[in-house]
Amino acid sequence: MSKESVNFLELFKDKKYSKIITIIEGNISEDQRTPGLLNLLGICKLMEGNNSKESVISAIDIFRTSYLKEKDKKNAIHQFKNFINAVIILFDKEFYKNETEIDNKIFNEIFTYFNENKDFFENNSEIISSIIKVYRRNNDVLNVIKYLKKLTKISPNSDAVASLIYFNNYLYDWDQSKYLEYSKTLNEMLPSYKLENLVKIDEIKKDKINIGFISSDLKAKHSVTYFLRSLLTTYDRSKYNIHLYHNHSTNDETTKEFEILVNKVSYIQKLSDVEAINLIRKDEIDIIIDLNGFSSNHRLALLKNRLAPIQISWCGYTNTTGIKEMDYLIVDENLVSQNEKNLYSEKIIYLQNIWNCHSGYNTERYKKELPLKKNNYITFGSFNNFRKINDDVIKTWSFILKKLKNSRLVLKTSVAAYKLNLQNKFNDYGVLDSVKFLPFRSSFEQHLDAYSEIDISLDTFPWNGVTTSFESVWMGVPVITMRGFNYNSRCGESINKNLKLENLISENQEDYVEKTVNLANNIEKLEEIRNYLYEKLLVTPLFNKNEFSKQFFASLEKIYK
Repeated sequence: MSKESVNFLELFKDKKYSKIITIIEGNISEDQRTPGLLNLLGICKLMEGNNSKESVISAIDIFRTSYLKEKDKKNAIHQFKNFINAVIILFDKEFYKNETEIDNKIFNEIFTYFNENKDFFENNSEIISSIIKVYRRNNDVLNVIKYLKKLTKISPNSDAVASLIYFNNYLYDWDQSKYLEYSKTLNEMLPSYKLENLVKIDEIKKDKINIGFISSDLKAKHSVTYFLRSLLTTYDRSKYNIHLYHNHSTNDETTKEFEILVNKVSYIQKLSDVEAINLIRKDEIDIIIDLNGFSSNHRLALLKNRLAPIQISWCGYTNTTGIKEMDYLIVDENLVSQNEKNLYSEKIIYLQNIWNCHSGYNTERYKKELPLKKNNYITFGSFNNFRKINDDVIKTWSFILKKLKNSRLVLKTSVAAYKLNLQNKFNDYGVLDSVKFLPFRSSFEQHLDAYSEIDISLDTFPWNGVTTSFESVWMGVPVITMRGFNYNSRCGESINKNLKLENLISENQEDYVEKTVNLANNIEKLEEIRNYLYEKLLVTPLFNKNEFSKQFFASLEKIYK
């Protein structure tokens, strides 16, 4: 190893990123910069620039030169991985909210190089993990699943298995028994720690029940907070102590609000599993409720090692966890029937009406005229996560647009790659001219106001919308949904049944098309539903938080005793 390289290593160890950049850019010509030096330069750009937009863009260009210049594919793995990860940072930080800025060629660039070297890359877990991130950002669920399956074979780990289970919720490839099977596999992969036995409920005499909620999503405008708030603003403080365990660094207006509403908020993101377990156990929690499931930043390993005598899954994930230490799952009978309970690893707690209740929005509710009257054509809309808009959904929506020649479909995304992906698919069905993509809207009020452009909302399947459906009916817009085969795919059914709008629940794709077309052609019915939603919505189980809270805590007391 040369003296020069030793110096670079020492400088990097001492975090002298700026000095390294100065030496390479000032003293070494571009022709003399080896792929290794370029890779080092790119890393230093990111570190020195603290992942600013300028530093990330600069690093991307440097990593690109590095991996293209590298002839040794073993070294190219590291450089190509760094290139991909820098691209992901660019999108994760939402530097490209304005679609005119984005260059979709960067995804094709990644896929081209990956496919050209597939024989070498496809068995490398680092590259596979990175390429999965790209397919995720490109909204390509099929390839995400394809490479997650490969990753679980070449490098089995709990995160990969959890992601595989999570993404299969978007498709029909698995039935509920398959979900359960894979979820139980994950259970065996989660770490077990040697800890002192947990104190049992009946060994502790308390005046109040200690209830904990654990989540990574206790932050402003996250959907979970709207449902949790319905409980935190209504519970009986004389009967319950509420503790929140926030697995995220964010401390914004919502977390500050929650700090006032509950007894204690603990931030556990930076804690190891054992540290977090010990912290939560010291609080002597009687009932812990997980709001993550397999979603991002979950801490299922904590629950695997038992945080409380009673552990419950609710709200944040709409399927079984497979964790044998997860004692209960909160649902309603619209989601899981009595004869399906064996398809879920948890014991089932049935709430009387609906499994979830929204706290509402701080926006004025006033009746708006049907867009149909102004436009002279029907406008459909869906503001669901684009991953939920799979090929079956696109096919069904395209049939609807073809049957109603002058109709429109409104979608919304801030990511140009997602938009391009869908544009191509709708174009294949010949209906692209009928599809409108709304631009990014900076405020939540503007997001809600976008529903004023819609006559009928179209639900996704098999993974139904939840938050978007609550938003839609809040704004007076009915939702056409399709009954599915499990909890995840029956949320729309539960919502509409609790609204007494059973006629908007379809049994299959053909029925979905028929019900949508019939409603679109019945302006009187549309107006009737809109009037009903504006006048009666707040007293339905969807938004009656006082009644929901009463049922929710009564169900906890029942199992506590």
